[in-house]
Amino acid sequence: MTQLHAEIAAVTDRVIERSKARRRAYLALIDAERESGNDRPKLGCANLAHAYAGTDEQREQMKAGRSMNIGIVTAYNDLLSAHAVYYRYPEQMKIWAHEAGATAQVAGGVPAMCDGVTQGYQGMELSLFSRDTIALSTAVALSHRTFEGAALLGICDKIVPGLVMGALRFGHLPMVLVPGGPMRSGLANKEKAKIRELYAEGKVSRDELLDAEIAAYHSKGTCTFYGTANSNQMMMEAMGLHMPGAAFANPGTKLRQELTRAAVHRLAEIGWNGDDYRPIGHVVDEKSIVNAAIVLLATGGSTNHLIHVPAFARAAGITIDWDDFDRLSRIVPLLTRVYPNGSADVNGFEDAGGPSFVIRELLNAGLMHGDTLTVGKGGMADYGRKPEMAGDTLVWTEHGAQSGDDTIVRTADNPFSSEGGFRILKGNLGRACIKVSAVERERWTIEAPCRVFSDQLEVQEAFKAGELERDVIVVVRFQGPKANGMPELHKLTPPLGVLQNRGFKVALVTDGRMSGASGKVPCAIHLSPEALGGGPIGKLRDGDMVRVCAESGELTALVDAAEWDAREHAAAPPPAIGTGRELFAMLRNHCDEAEKGASAMLAEAGL
Repeated sequence: MTQLHAEIAAVTDRVIERSKARRRAYLALIDAERESGNDRPKLGCANLAHAYAGTDEQREQMKAGRSMNIGIVTAYNDLLSAHAVYYRYPEQMKIWAHEAGATAQVAGGVPAMCDGVTQGYQGMELSLFSRDTIALSTAVALSHRTFEGAALLGICDKIVPGLVMGALRFGHLPMVLVPGGPMRSGLANKEKAKIRELYAEGKVSRDELLDAEIAAYHSKGTCTFYGTANSNQMMMEAMGLHMPGAAFANPGTKLRQELTRAAVHRLAEIGWNGDDYRPIGHVVDEKSIVNAAIVLLATGGSTNHLIHVPAFARAAGITIDWDDFDRLSRIVPLLTRVYPNGSADVNGFEDAGGPSFVIRELLNAGLMHGDTLTVGKGGMADYGRKPEMAGDTLVWTEHGAQSGDDTIVRTADNPFSSEGGFRILKGNLGRACIKVSAVERERWTIEAPCRVFSDQLEVQEAFKAGELERDVIVVVRFQGPKANGMPELHKLTPPLGVLQNRGFKVALVTDGRMSGASGKVPCAIHLSPEALGGGPIGKLRDGDMVRVCAESGELTALVDAAEWDAREHAAAPPPAIGTGRELFAMLRNHCDEAEKGASAMLAEAGL
């Protein structure tokens, strides 16, 4: 095995040392849970009768209590194209469980909202905290204590992190994440982005824009750009929580069906009654968390995971922070160009080699932990092989030396960039992160007067009025988790892109989110401390010079120090009501900062 890169070893040691006490407590918890009466034969007969009442065809087998009962936690709905594919999964999985001598039940459903539908509207202010709701729903589903393993059906933005957070509190159970795959390619993402910018300029009609959007998002399956949902899938591969190579097989194919079948069969093999017990609380450890960060950086994945990875790590007693990401980014090469970090979509990525090619390259270069426990029988090396159908049989094959398309995926010795394209920014405005893998190097430093807003719709109005036709740093504050739930600010992408195309120096500074669909415009995001509660972004005034520099890691208001210290903070907008936002006040009021995961649930639980 190739020797692990010294800096990856050092970052991992830092994570292990910082996590020592909490991780020890977590492992003690799941050991106690395993021994505390979670076996079905120890439950009361009336309890078991209730659990079996809806399962006529499986009741006798379940009653015997000698085989695994798999709990299915599903995020199915047909509002999300990515999750609509799960409609028939439970009935299929029950058949496949029977093949493996096991049984299966739908333990419960979790909510799954679509950021693509709520984008730019009030519902987006519920989005981040839907992750805590999903974690809680997962816990409710598994609380019946009638399962020896679980299959987690989810793909998109907050759904996978929420499922993992909830599942890890039942860390004594073996579990597999079961993806559904991306829709086939429609209108190219680059063309879609161009039409959005033309619409922002008033050069195409709403009907033309709608036709373009429908041509891009046209069928069941995950959206095809490499945003948060598909970054989720990359990370689950690197953490060993999928069947190897399951991420990007299209829905409705024989390969997709057989990967799901294999996941059910594998669950039946890794239960506690056999000799290959693999509980999720041991699969997810410090090394697997570092692996998740590494593949995120190597593929130019979504910055949303700078919030999600620390959150689900905490659920397993592990502490990782942005300094760890920053250190890793400087030595992990960028191996992919997938939209918005290139023109190809995830189908092109998969055809060129996909996640398994990237993992193979990172392992061979000593840039990833290869000695972790995984769902796959052969460990992390299994995740460097590509699943294929050989007739009716699912097999995994070795990749060739080169990718299928080196404009999309490259080897570790010939990367697109020697680093992963993530930076921490620090200065008198606080601490933020910036993704620069899709930003031209000459735009890594922007110094310009700022224009301050408290809502992304105000930015759009100013753009339409021609008020931003200059070098400008757009500041959008009171967008943090405590203020309004930290919504995505994707409505800003087209107008800021237009301004940059017109030759202006443009950047965004915000305590909100800009996630995996951000691209060519430099965006200093997740700024902490946020404006609500006294963050220094609240001191900015229109016209202040601001410096955003990814080269030096600087985020500074270039204001005289004495004047800066004397300034008062801007008044916060009143809490919004309507669209259910008032119901989430508790989560806003009790959440912690973005770098810790922006979770009220974890904060209040002392995790």
